[in-house]
Amino acid sequence: MSFRVAGLDLDKMKLDSPQPFLGQEEAEEAEEAEDQQLLEPEAWRTYTERRNALREFLTADLSPHLLQRHHARVQLLRKCSYYIEVLPKHLALGDQNPLVLPSTMFQLIDPWKFQRMKQVGAAQAKIQLLLLGDLLERLDRGRAELDALLEAPDPQPFLAGWGLVERQLADLAAAMDSFLAMMVPGRLHIKHRLVSDFGATKIPHIRLMLSTRMPVMFDRKESAAHRDWARLRWFVTVHPVVPEQFELRFKLLDPRTQQECTQCGLIPVAACSFDVHNLLPDRSYKFTIKRAESCTLVYEPWRDSLTLQTAPGPPEGLTPGRLGKPSPPQPRLPRGDF
Repeated sequence: MSFRVAGLDLDKMKLDSPQPFLGQEEAEEAEEAEDQQLLEPEAWRTYTERRNALREFLTADLSPHLLQRHHARVQLLRKCSYYIEVLPKHLALGDQNPLVLPSTMFQLIDPWKFQRMKQVGAAQAKIQLLLLGDLLERLDRGRAELDALLEAPDPQPFLAGWGLVERQLADLAAAMDSFLAMMVPGRLHIKHRLVSDFGATKIPHIRLMLSTRMPVMFDRKESAAHRDWARLRWFVTVHPVVPEQFELRFKLLDPRTQQECTQCGLIPVAACSFDVHNLLPDRSYKFTIKRAESCTLVYEPWRDSLTLQTAPGPPEGLTPGRLGKPSPPQPRLPRGDF
């Protein structure tokens, strides 16, 4: 590491005598003193104030830790399931209950129009995720540019371009506000009435909102494969009030015969665990879990998958009776396309 020290004459140094080296703080102070000599006192005060303001913005409002947290939140949203919530106009999202929203509410809604609104909800969720990613890239790029400007050694270009820096700070602050506001799914825009007129029947005032549910994830510590069966466990970080239905899919990887191609299927499960039997030993299986289709599910861009290897079978020449008590027969699983 080399240090710049004003007034140091290399020709007068005695090579046979040890020279003291400046520490990092002393070197920065020396460079700062050298930069201060290039500016008038008033300009130097302005430069110091603006530099400190920029450093405070990058430390508090646009810190690397904060951006890392936002990246993690966007990745989580990309794995969530998106639903349409039908609410009365006086009710807030999350406050609904079966007494306030009876099942007859959906009987009043035109089915064709509701299907159109599900398409609108899916499109709105996709656009929202794209905009969140774009805003996050903008914040990352802006922070990198401002950080490079803060580390620039020459103070004069910093002062000359301060007007542009102020506009950039305002743009980044506005982008952060938009990003935070967009993290929560918003209201769906309804162009047409969803409830048809029923003569004298009072038509309820409703609104549609997009809501998210946390992704379904395999429990990789509790899920395991044995010789001819596998135990699957999964979870949702935020448990819903109403029990959910899931779809567990399994598929044999690299089947070797036409009969082995039937080693796949879809299993409806109303719990967070299931044991899959009648598997082949010493083979790899891919398992996938997702929420079951429902009338309000509009978009589910991601599903968790897990690959497990079953244990080897008994050695050749040994019958299962010699290895232990045979397992009771298991019911056959439904077969289907993966």
